[in-house]
Amino acid sequence: MLLSNPTRPKLILDGILQFVVIAPILGIIAGLIAGGILEILFSTDITLPMAVKRILGWLLIGGAVGIAEGWTWRWRSIEAGDERRFQRRLLTSIIAGIAGGYLVALLFEFLWQYIGWFSRELHGIYAPLGFFLFGMLFSLILSFSASPCYMAALRAGAGFEYTYIPYNIEREHTDYPRIQKEIAPTLKFVNDDYEDQIEEGRSIQLPPRRKIKIGSVQDSYGLYIYIPGLPPHVADLVLNNRETWLFPNPKTFDIIEINGERLTSAAPRLLDHNYVLTFHVAQGGYNGKKVFKFVHYNRFLDPQA
Repeated sequence: MLLSNPTRPKLILDGILQFVVIAPILGIIAGLIAGGILEILFSTDITLPMAVKRILGWLLIGGAVGIAEGWTWRWRSIEAGDERRFQRRLLTSIIAGIAGGYLVALLFEFLWQYIGWFSRELHGIYAPLGFFLFGMLFSLILSFSASPCYMAALRAGAGFEYTYIPYNIEREHTDYPRIQKEIAPTLKFVNDDYEDQIEEGRSIQLPPRRKIKIGSVQDSYGLYIYIPGLPPHVADLVLNNRETWLFPNPKTFDIIEINGERLTSAAPRLLDHNYVLTFHVAQGGYNGKKVFKFVHYNRFLDPQA
């Protein structure tokens, strides 16, 4: 959580404290449910081979851990506000938990069946060793299926301060920074599918593979990110294979800064996590603005942590 926004430690700390309170509660609830089912499963009234009971027991434990982890993710990441993303992450966590439990169960059954001394010599550390291996396998499976938690996003900074637009004025006749959803309907803000105005602190979620054009012409260039006061076409963001490249326009590259350094050529630049992208506005430009800044994020699915 800290790495997703290292410049705002207080907000991160508040999020961690909330998570520390919620996570144990969900874990206890899931554990009690799984424990109750296990108590019934291992009762003498159910006639199943002990090996089958042990395997089912580990599957229940894995499922309970997966449910708790998946649900707590809702409080760890603002992107969980996307219901489809949350459901996908919850399902992934449950599958990872069940898979981890199943692998542990198979390992111990192998030791029991083919190494008979295991149950006699190491029976006392069965549970601690089992949970150690389960945690390792669960984390390993989840790391491959759900991380690195990657999502490219641009967080609006200086220059995008809120500007009031009266409701009686039609927005299509008002000049304001925006994402042009009519041209690129898949382009949206994190956790907001409907708004189009770019404001300070709001993050634009970038699609996995696409070219995003930036400038101030609405139709001729098919721009996706419209910022009044900039030249017609300033640059393109090219997203491909978990990389974000900035391709400056050869005619306007000198108005762009990356991490405070002016570009001296139109050579493509790879944007990494927390890179600050600055566009300078011509004197007398949009509402007296001098610069527009974005912070580029590419990990932990939480650019607004």
